[in-house]
Amino acid sequence: MALVLIVHTPDGRIEPHTIGDESCVVGSAAECDIFLPHEGIDGRHAEIRLGEDGSVLLEHVGTNGGTYVNDRRVDRRVLAAGDIVRVGKCELLLQPEAGRGVGSVLTDEEEEAFFETKVRLHRTLIQRIDLRRLDDAALRTETERTIRGLIRELDSDIPPFVDRELLAKELMEDSLGFGPIEDLLSDPEVSEVMVNRRDRVYVEAEGRLSLTDKKFLSDDQIVNVIQRIVAPLGRSINEARPMVDARLPDGSRVNAIIPPLAITGPTLTIRKFSRVIFDIGDLVKRGSLSWEMARFLRLCVEYKRNTVISGGAGSGKTTLLNILGSFIPTTERVITVEDAAELSLPQEHLVALEARPSNIEGKGEVTFRALVINSLRMRPDRIIVGECRGGEAVDMLQAMNTGHEGSLTTIHANSPLNALSRLETMVLMSGLDLPSRAIRDQIMSAVNIVVQTQRFADGSRKIIAISEVSDAEPGEFHLVDLFRFEQNRIDENQRIVGDFSWTGVRPRLVDLLRGRGLDIPWGEAG
Repeated sequence: MALVLIVHTPDGRIEPHTIGDESCVVGSAAECDIFLPHEGIDGRHAEIRLGEDGSVLLEHVGTNGGTYVNDRRVDRRVLAAGDIVRVGKCELLLQPEAGRGVGSVLTDEEEEAFFETKVRLHRTLIQRIDLRRLDDAALRTETERTIRGLIRELDSDIPPFVDRELLAKELMEDSLGFGPIEDLLSDPEVSEVMVNRRDRVYVEAEGRLSLTDKKFLSDDQIVNVIQRIVAPLGRSINEARPMVDARLPDGSRVNAIIPPLAITGPTLTIRKFSRVIFDIGDLVKRGSLSWEMARFLRLCVEYKRNTVISGGAGSGKTTLLNILGSFIPTTERVITVEDAAELSLPQEHLVALEARPSNIEGKGEVTFRALVINSLRMRPDRIIVGECRGGEAVDMLQAMNTGHEGSLTTIHANSPLNALSRLETMVLMSGLDLPSRAIRDQIMSAVNIVVQTQRFADGSRKIIAISEVSDAEPGEFHLVDLFRFEQNRIDENQRIVGDFSWTGVRPRLVDLLRGRGLDIPWGEAG
């Protein structure tokens, strides 16, 4: 059967390519069947071939750029008529030659039959091999050999439309890898993977949540994936310890919770560690803030204003903290304290500390607060607390008030005023026996600037306010907005449109610097 790939190139050309019984290689090398000498395409980028049952199999064979089908990155994929394959900036549309059909189009019933075939083979596999042998180096070889043997043994029971190579690959991933979420974790556009239950897997990409078609074979498979993640770290998950936090080797954060606490079944959340390091210019280009706001925040860091970054989950707090931390002069000693290491600062004079949970025996825990207290004994010029969430707030505030100006932290709060109120609550959580007025005075003398971030419905993240703490009303929290974001409308692409503006209030920092002989041209900066 012959098929046609309609190739759309970045320069506007449209080229048809016929695929016969032989495999077809796509790439930027001259010897490729489909020669695409364009940016982002490897020499041998992808291969397309026909299966004996008439299916069309796409396989990514490159080493750098990805191969995408309908905007989802794939390693292997059975194509259907109408699928759009993207390599670099080129798009390839699969369609049958006139008068012919594409045998790879699977109906809903065939998709369900494929899934049931995997479940049946997986059950047989775990009867023959103990997949929990996490430290067995020979397990992968034995598993692959057994899977291929099972496929040959049960070939007559496997529907003819099922690609045997694809079936073997997915069974390997289901058995020893991360199962159906393996491809999601390798997709650079996916920032978070959320398994609500075995048949409800969501992802966040470009700030938006969407339900995928991925399914786990069983609840036990999810638990096995969790065990593979946490076992190398000396931790486990079971009914006695049904919750666990961990980190993948690439830095991605993992949280898992299983029954009886998770009523609908094992739940897994993976927040992927971004390998892309943003700078302040990237945030301006993305519309997260204005150049005037960026310049003011840089002044705040360079001239040691204690700054709290406030916002909801996923609003960009850690990204902004990393960028502001990069503004600290290289001559200063920086200590970072995090619950799970996410910061990547450029300074050489840097010590990074990370809290440690207890091991399987319940021993060895080093708390976040203990690290904050210890950081004060390490002669820091600046302390960066990844996220302030408990009793460590009192130690951080004391540091800000006793010679560690210019320190930074983040906090979960919905407004600048709410951020200060949450700090007050955290100080009370530390057991410090002080009246509320005294605690508020300490907070107001320690914190200078609150930066409020927000994630909008369109997935964009913006700084919606930069506020300055004022002592105009002793014993009460008082903030003055210096910059604001005002939403004007939603455009035809459902994107938030608005303006960043200076409120007209001159920051105290300007007067402080002028008192030191540094004249900031605030008319230009604000």
